[in-house]
Amino acid sequence: MNHPDIASAPAPSAETGLRHVLFPYADEEHFLTGALSFVEHALGAGETVVVAVSAPREQLMREALAGAGTSDRVSFLGTGGLGGNPGRLIPAWQAWIGKVAQAGRPVRAISENRWADRTTAETAELRYHEWLLNRAFAESPVWWLLCPFDTASVPDGTLEALGRCHPLVLGSDGPVPAVDYSEEPYAFEVLGDPCDPDEELIFSAGALTSVRERVTACATRHGFTGDRLRDLLLAVTEVAGNSIKYAGGGTLRTWAEEGRMVCEFRDGGYIQDPLAGRVRPTMDQVGGRGLWLVQQMCDLVQIRTDVKSGTVVRLTMSADGG
Repeated sequence: MNHPDIASAPAPSAETGLRHVLFPYADEEHFLTGALSFVEHALGAGETVVVAVSAPREQLMREALAGAGTSDRVSFLGTGGLGGNPGRLIPAWQAWIGKVAQAGRPVRAISENRWADRTTAETAELRYHEWLLNRAFAESPVWWLLCPFDTASVPDGTLEALGRCHPLVLGSDGPVPAVDYSEEPYAFEVLGDPCDPDEELIFSAGALTSVRERVTACATRHGFTGDRLRDLLLAVTEVAGNSIKYAGGGTLRTWAEEGRMVCEFRDGGYIQDPLAGRVRPTMDQVGGRGLWLVQQMCDLVQIRTDVKSGTVVRLTMSADGG
């Protein structure tokens, strides 16, 4: 698994790429003023607008736009079907933007991610998602993405982290260069310590049955049955199979944390593509579907990879799919 270094995210050129704009707001009035200004500029430029925000924010915007004759140019999207896994967001935006762009108009979008009521691990992956957006759309036709961010209801440190991921910030006179934006390698949060993990299982070629048996034993103790157990076993088989194929094997640890089950795989391989599993495979693509399937089945997927120390993949799932 050797590809270009995970470190660098190319900056968008003048002709291509994402115009990624951070919009910190303090209250509903501030949100509405900034969002409507963004929409008005888009419509004035002949662009189509796609909006994915929380239900209360959507209602505010719909009421403000009512009667303005924008229904054919402003679309509202629901993201509830994606679940809480940030690893599913980039392919969703690729599909939405691609569909709208087929009409021949340039696109602007507004996306307010859900930050409240997330675990520490989910928050860390959502920050990483914001950094990855710049890379995922670096070669795409130009489009704008405004990211509203409620400064009153987010974890400490999140605004600073997002400032490093957004090249632009929305000011009183429109988007301006963000002073905190950095093209340096992404600074990952350290993975949390396991909560009383089971004894490690070292596996290699021919040991996938042992991996599935270990996970099944732990999962059934924590209430996994039916489809959820089947999805978990498919996911761990994909990850363990990759460890065997590319690194000769690895180590499995399992434990329960915050009402969910965690399966951690460590091996000596290196995943070069930071978008692995976060971009929908094409119909004619050879390989590369394993991590995509894992992202669709799991509530959270955390990947930490280094050419010297190897790779850690953590899969998190709840028994009830919540």
